[in-house]
Amino acid sequence: MKRIWMAFCFVMVLLAFSNPSDTQAQSLNPNPPNEPVKLIFIHHSCGENWLTDGNGNLGRVLAENNYFVSDTNYGWGPDSIGDRTDYYDWVEWFTGPDSDRYLNALYRENAQNSSYTRLFADPGGENQIVMFKSCFPNSDLGGNPNDPPEADEWFTVGHAKYIYNQLLDYFVTRPDKLFIVITPPPLIDHAHAENARAFSRWLVEDWLIENNYPLNNVAVWDFHNILTHPDNHHRFQSVSIEYTIQYGNGTLYYDSDGDDHPNESGNQKATTEFVPMLNIFYNRWKAEAPEPLPLITEPTRPETDMGESEESTKPIQSKPLIATDLIDDFETDSPTGTQGWESFWDDSTRSTLSCDTDSRRSNSGTASLRIDFHIEPDGWGTCALLYDETVIGLTGTRGLSFYYHASAPALTFDLDVHGGTPDTRSTYFYTIETEPESVDGWIYINLTWDQILRVDWEENPRTPVNPSEINGFAFGFNASENTPNSGTIWIDDIRLITDETAEPILQPAQEEIPAITETLPAETTEGRRLCGGSITLAALALVLGIFHQKQRQR
Repeated sequence: MKRIWMAFCFVMVLLAFSNPSDTQAQSLNPNPPNEPVKLIFIHHSCGENWLTDGNGNLGRVLAENNYFVSDTNYGWGPDSIGDRTDYYDWVEWFTGPDSDRYLNALYRENAQNSSYTRLFADPGGENQIVMFKSCFPNSDLGGNPNDPPEADEWFTVGHAKYIYNQLLDYFVTRPDKLFIVITPPPLIDHAHAENARAFSRWLVEDWLIENNYPLNNVAVWDFHNILTHPDNHHRFQSVSIEYTIQYGNGTLYYDSDGDDHPNESGNQKATTEFVPMLNIFYNRWKAEAPEPLPLITEPTRPETDMGESEESTKPIQSKPLIATDLIDDFETDSPTGTQGWESFWDDSTRSTLSCDTDSRRSNSGTASLRIDFHIEPDGWGTCALLYDETVIGLTGTRGLSFYYHASAPALTFDLDVHGGTPDTRSTYFYTIETEPESVDGWIYINLTWDQILRVDWEENPRTPVNPSEINGFAFGFNASENTPNSGTIWIDDIRLITDETAEPILQPAQEEIPAITETLPAETTEGRRLCGGSITLAALALVLGIFHQKQRQR
């Protein structure tokens, strides 16, 4: 939050020389912008209905108020990022390792992905306003209404608060953009209605205040609340904002004949109340907003043959096939003989897993491997580096070492080592539980081959891996029968232990992992992007799934 505090101090200096009554009047100015303003809306089906002519009419009414509207929907953008709009996906959009690429595309987008009327041509430049909304499943939050922000839970009030708090670290760096949070619409089901209402109120009333957020470039409008009852409102009335929330039980009043999508009446009520509020948000922000940054026309990541800077003159080198003790430090191209680190997960559950380089954090150098995982009970996921060769020639090595950093203590993951042939890989594993010290620093792990044992259901169970047969490595995740396993870990500096390597720290038992903690600052230099999510061997996914399912049954 250092950046937020610095920005806060700057704003306080500005306010010291302003007239408070003038500031208040500007903040409640419901008049449309004088000049066309470009706006982009990130949404799925409920947002599409709200925008559409003849349904919510939002797109046309925004145009009547001088907004040039574009939108995203399913399938939009790099890596189809438009598919992912659940509350926890906003981290990927705004602060994840590929966020620069997603946001560059978002700010430049000028197309329509829904049916609404535009009344004037594109005025040019980037989108100045970003509206984003999760869909109604995100109102099915567990936990309790007053839970504090919580990093380790999943689909709870506390975890949703935690995620939105992370977004402010990016928003404060972009005072030239206005970010409008639209709360998720309510559900017909009342099971978690109280939680959903409490979370929406927290966003409106407490989110920015609790974080001492200093700028006027973030605002919240309670779509959820106005859809719960005709007498609930979030609107501008006369000279003040009316925020009425006491009617109904927090469930969807404007349902579509038993469907959770809000109907035309609800969507049109939303349009009537939202647009003047947007004008207020815009005028308040514009009073302090800096001039827009110039439109960047060059790629954000220069090609290696451009030769324009000191960094770009350094060619990316492919690694030899384990010619040294280094397997991967995530600084250069994918290791030779592989397709890079690949994500596999059980899509029969709501489990998800992604792995990619993170140039914002490292143990050494400029990048590390970041693995975000949410494994449902009876689900599994893995991030694997698989070699095309039958074996990669590790005879004479003694084991494997790496560093890890974690988002929370007591997360569990496996170091997996694969042998056999690329089509029929055998699996060996060692289970690790993240140490409390790993949250603030990096934990050093090294394991000898005789500690990494074959799984119980394969031939010769509990026998050590033979280094001469190794053809792949992975980090695997599973969950118990009743509790999901969610979090983030970072991996860096994966190396082989050889006779020249410093004496390894030997682990006396599977459950005990003596570790050295070393805290190093996060790096900010760009790293490479790994090949994540491409499943090159369909049979491997099945093997990995069987491995993690059976491991839970040990």
